[in-house]
Amino acid sequence: MTAPDHIIVGSGINALVCAAVLGNKGGKVLLLERNDRIGGCIRTDEIIAPGFVHDVMATTFVLFITSPAYAALAADLGRHGLQFCNAKAPTGVLRPDGSHLVQRMDRPANIAAFKDDGAQYAADVGDIEKNAGLLFGLLGGGLWTYPTFKLLAGEAWRRKPRNLAAFLGEALVPARGWLETSYQSYLSRALWAPWVLHAGLGPEDAFSGQIAKVIAFALEAAGAPVVKGGAKNLLAAFEALITEKGGVIRTEADVASVIVEDGRAIGVTLTSGETVRAAKSVICSVTPTQLYERLLGQAAPEADLDATKKYRYGKGNFQIHYALDRPPVWPDASLGEVALLHLTPGLDGVSKACNEAARGMLPEVPTICVGQPHALDPSRCPPGKAILWLQLPEAPRHIKGDAAGKLAVPADGHWTEELREAYADRAEAILASHIDGFSSTVLGRRAYSPADLEAMNVNLVGGDPYGGSSAIDQSFLWRPFKWSRNHETSIKGLYHIGASTHPGAGLGGGSGFLLGQRL
Repeated sequence: MTAPDHIIVGSGINALVCAAVLGNKGGKVLLLERNDRIGGCIRTDEIIAPGFVHDVMATTFVLFITSPAYAALAADLGRHGLQFCNAKAPTGVLRPDGSHLVQRMDRPANIAAFKDDGAQYAADVGDIEKNAGLLFGLLGGGLWTYPTFKLLAGEAWRRKPRNLAAFLGEALVPARGWLETSYQSYLSRALWAPWVLHAGLGPEDAFSGQIAKVIAFALEAAGAPVVKGGAKNLLAAFEALITEKGGVIRTEADVASVIVEDGRAIGVTLTSGETVRAAKSVICSVTPTQLYERLLGQAAPEADLDATKKYRYGKGNFQIHYALDRPPVWPDASLGEVALLHLTPGLDGVSKACNEAARGMLPEVPTICVGQPHALDPSRCPPGKAILWLQLPEAPRHIKGDAAGKLAVPADGHWTEELREAYADRAEAILASHIDGFSSTVLGRRAYSPADLEAMNVNLVGGDPYGGSSAIDQSFLWRPFKWSRNHETSIKGLYHIGASTHPGAGLGGGSGFLLGQRL
């Protein structure tokens, strides 16, 4: 390959989207990945037994199939074999007393299921539907751009400025405030409280109420799809599309530094000593820590280094995977159809576990998200068998203690194999309390602590999959830094994308799409 137009460092969803967009417009792209495979947080392996296909980290692609990136690339990715499998019941909740509630891709059915809260549910998802243009324009659009200015100006004219300000102020209400003032049933509150965790927030955080409403709307409208045959097939489709357009993908190509001359990024140096120059730009899909402290180092502006030191990472994630001899027998058969089922006492339980993890404690009763990929895609395992994908979104990055006072914590606060398995046992006990004869069906288990996740991907700092805290002061106009603007950096020709940049975390590919379109 002659000198590429664009060098992309990293190969997560944003990097892949950016490479595909640029390639479709004739750009020559070189994508460099330090690991032995592309994908970032997308990884598929038979980690327990042959024939049992597990998405080790990310698995649900509702944000992708509803994104502008997918709208632009769907036909091309489909040509290269990408298919999704969906469920009519995207989410549900199961409480310790056996009470449960399931959301379906059917609004009348949901209104009926919510009973006395049905009208409120209809009003909430209807409000998102009614304001979709403004909400999704801000959530996924380029903020410092004329289209966004035009959008806000138009909304201010239509609504009147004070009413627009009131709408934006209402969007800042925490999930607890929204749920406790809107829903009478503890079960209704329990259904939505855990979802704020998947946005890197807690139920007391500003904006968590609005993001939970958006998620409720998205799940009802688009479900919780998984990639047929495993998320690896999404990566294969992207790889085929990028190379079809003349792009080059190199794995085990660890970038040591970005080369800066006269205030402009002109290429990269690999750890092997190889130097590669770029004709137009260097694009880094990494955290601020990786970009400014590792890749730029002494070339990084002092203000950016100072801001990086103050940049906050969020809670870690803990993953558990099971291969089962048969599908789980839940208290109600309808729960076996649910793509993502939360096990939690409810709003207060989510709040308690979230607070414990934020203080460095192992939660006494973790919130458990149970994915059932076999219910959507039977090809994931042998006939009659099942797999479970568990995510515990409230895990401390650095451990100070155990909220239950039962597990021994290493003096240095680091995760160990012994502690990982002991904490997985705690989660398994909760899971087994809901599933009849669970222990006898387990063919194998594989757990990943926050430290294990970081070892697989250096951008998961302390196991944080969201690229940094998603608190309001580190979101939108202020992600990653207070002066950040449209994925630019202080160095000409150097751009920053990924979960640490607007629109933030998730599998929507938003930052890669926005920058790819711009360039």
